[in-house]
Amino acid sequence: MAEGERQPPPDSSEDSPPATQNFIIPKKEIHTVPDMGKWKRSQAYADYIGFILTLNEGVKGKKLTFEYKVSEEAENLVATVVPTHLAAAVPEVAVYLKESVGNSTRIDYGTGHEAAFAAFLCCLCKIGVLRVDDQIAIVFKVFNRYLEVMRKLQKTYRMEPAGSQGVWGLDDFQFLPFIWGSSQLIDHPYLEPRHFVDEKAVNENHKDYMFLECILFITEMKTGPFAEHSNQLWNISAVPSWSKVNQGLIRMYKAECLEKFPVIQHFKFGSLLPIHPVTSC
Repeated sequence: MAEGERQPPPDSSEDSPPATQNFIIPKKEIHTVPDMGKWKRSQAYADYIGFILTLNEGVKGKKLTFEYKVSEEAENLVATVVPTHLAAAVPEVAVYLKESVGNSTRIDYGTGHEAAFAAFLCCLCKIGVLRVDDQIAIVFKVFNRYLEVMRKLQKTYRMEPAGSQGVWGLDDFQFLPFIWGSSQLIDHPYLEPRHFVDEKAVNENHKDYMFLECILFITEMKTGPFAEHSNQLWNISAVPSWSKVNQGLIRMYKAECLEKFPVIQHFKFGSLLPIHPVTSC
């Protein structure tokens, strides 16, 4: 990752909310295009992109089968969702989870829904349910399982891409697994970006690498030459190194997802991801 885009992992003890924090139901705050300035200056934006980049750094060079430890708090999450002493946070955090599975009326799904799930995980970190030392498990165990569920829904219900850019978009449905997946492959001894358009390389390595799993899913869902149905990815395969791919995808994610009104108009803000301007450290 470029030095200017690196951010230190948050200290979980500082991120845990005080016992007296008033949790609130998140709501939309971005109603017009000029409101995008509030979003880009907000604490929510800073916390969200910092979370994405922290996980990006955490999975660098690691396979999906990497052996990781999961903190006791994360195990409690699996058993009880949210510990009793944090029950007040449940209504606020649950909003992001509800927003993460697509629109039940339009039967569509896109990067805005994916961002809601990442925001859900970010909130769990901010209240201390997930910890900094869970970052690899957050991507490999929790987010990867979310991808599996959403792919099953996409296949079963033939969900429409929400706001799809067609062949000019990176992918019809996801973006984050390409960022974190390219980080996994940084400094790989033999897999280079050009190999992800090689069917043999994908078939032999997709179980270890999120990026290649995404490519496999695309080829299962689409027909015709890869260069035609996934033109943007085809162009990326010509980039010389995974580190450059990763840096480019982070810039692209900010520009094409986080700075696009059609995506962010649906994002909701509460006490954990607030709309107020970012506070200086």
